[in-house]
Amino acid sequence: MMKLYHFPLSGHSHRAWLFLNLLGLEHEVVEVNLAQGEHKSANYLRLNHFGQVPVLQDGDTVVPDSNAILVYLAKKAGRTDWLPEAPAAAAAVQRWLSVAAGQIAAGPAAARLITVFGAKLRPEEVIPRAHAILALVEAALQGRDWLVNDQPTIADIALYSYIAHAPEGNVDLSGYPQILAWLGRIEALPGFVAMPQTKAGLVA
Repeated sequence: MMKLYHFPLSGHSHRAWLFLNLLGLEHEVVEVNLAQGEHKSANYLRLNHFGQVPVLQDGDTVVPDSNAILVYLAKKAGRTDWLPEAPAAAAAVQRWLSVAAGQIAAGPAAARLITVFGAKLRPEEVIPRAHAILALVEAALQGRDWLVNDQPTIADIALYSYIAHAPEGNVDLSGYPQILAWLGRIEALPGFVAMPQTKAGLVA
């Protein structure tokens, strides 16, 4: 059985757990206690030298990094609906995975790190960065339901968690009607599981 090492309040962990559930794949979830430094223990560092969550263990195969896990699971399950084979669509998915690792991490995710985890970042820098990428996602969703195709792909899953929880970092989503509708479509997918919400930021 696949094993997912995760931390419940991590959006990176959530995107991997969400996709496992959307695919209906049998798995075990192992919580990594970040507060106690389990992610820096010798045993965990053998799984992921970077000391980060999540990590997927599938038999002898170990896959660190949330976006890599999305790719692995889609390929493992043979789900070309979630990860298209066509060159242009595959490239478009990769582009959004880069956005998830770049602008989303530096914007909405970073803003939430301040309020939820006490990160020493500057809200006046990261909140405008969050709105800059949200404006681009809002524009990309104009006239379409999903980011790449006429059905969801791992691009949508990679962006979902931190955008959905952006208000916890004082990033207001009320000005993004396309994004709000898109979040609702993801939450309506069979097998959807939510990330725990914290009483922080705008939802405090």
